[in-house]
Amino acid sequence: MPFQSVNSKMVRAQVVPGQRMFSQRGAMLAYTGEVSFTPNIQGGQGGIASMIGRRVAGEATPLMTVEGSGSVLFGHGGHHVHVVELNGDTLYVEADRLLAFDGSLQQGTMFMGSQGGVMGMVRGQVTGQGLFTTTLKGKGAVAVMAHGGVIELPITPQRPVHVDPQAYVAHRGDVRNKLSTALGWRDMVGRGSGEAFQLELSGSGTVYVQASEEKL
Repeated sequence: MPFQSVNSKMVRAQVVPGQRMFSQRGAMLAYTGEVSFTPNIQGGQGGIASMIGRRVAGEATPLMTVEGSGSVLFGHGGHHVHVVELNGDTLYVEADRLLAFDGSLQQGTMFMGSQGGVMGMVRGQVTGQGLFTTTLKGKGAVAVMAHGGVIELPITPQRPVHVDPQAYVAHRGDVRNKLSTALGWRDMVGRGSGEAFQLELSGSGTVYVQASEEKL
């Protein structure tokens, strides 16, 4: 495991020769050893196609390639950090939630409209996070950021999970999503909480939810 929790808002990563990591620019807090940080102009492991997808989506989060030998502390903006371990599966995560991840993971983008049809496309408009989401696939670790910490909720065929779109951080597994309305009597009389939309996640997997609805 390349990430070791220092506290709820910082992780330490061991960088070894011959292996690389990617991090969001500005996420390095301190380091020891011989470590280099190089701006990544190709959008990470996904190359040019990934970069173009992210730019179209408005999710061109700048990344740094981290290489060398040493120990690096990562954190950003005082956000809580949560580490996700992947074992050959795929993590679907909003680009601005990424703090750092293994360079061995294959990075790409997915058009959210392909899950849930038109409702999947509407989701991007509601959350303000674009119509695309970043995918990370393979065996390795990902450090994601969130407001107020993260909770992991299991998704099963018998029990789908409904999430406030702005509380959504990421998900993994064989999961489909769609946007649904949740209008009640409070909305009818103009006293609603603003949670008229819900993101419904069904199938088998896990969804990561942050404790606050604030954007990063």
